[in-house]
Amino acid sequence: MADSPSRHRKRRLNGDINVVPYIDVMLVLLIIFMVTAPLLTQGVSVELPKAAAKPLEDQSREPFIVSVDRAGLLYASAGGNPKAAIEPAELERRVRIILDREPKTPVLIKADRAVPYGRVVTVLTLLDGAGAAKIGFITEPESRSGHADR
Repeated sequence: MADSPSRHRKRRLNGDINVVPYIDVMLVLLIIFMVTAPLLTQGVSVELPKAAAKPLEDQSREPFIVSVDRAGLLYASAGGNPKAAIEPAELERRVRIILDREPKTPVLIKADRAVPYGRVVTVLTLLDGAGAAKIGFITEPESRSGHADR
């Protein structure tokens, strides 16, 4: 009985990794992130005042943002639904919790330009009482003419 040539041929093992399934998973994740990224923009719609302010230098920590809408209602970016208005006492409680966990968390106020100055000062005092050492304001950049819109 003669041995056929295919019988004596040794089978070589393929040592390569099949990366096609990994590429498929990566592309699916990329599509998911591309679709969900625009949905992650959260917050309350406010018309910010314009100012020639420099951007914050240290942005390594995500800031705690307090929004004050045109009606003077308060919103917090963390600790619950960012689109649900909260009471001043609840805002103070959330700020204390955040600052107890991470004392150097930046606290920013995002107030509508139509909000009375007294309401913004009230929020500022509330944040200071909750232990916020540094409080900043979110504004829009000035127009190209160099004059703030009024």
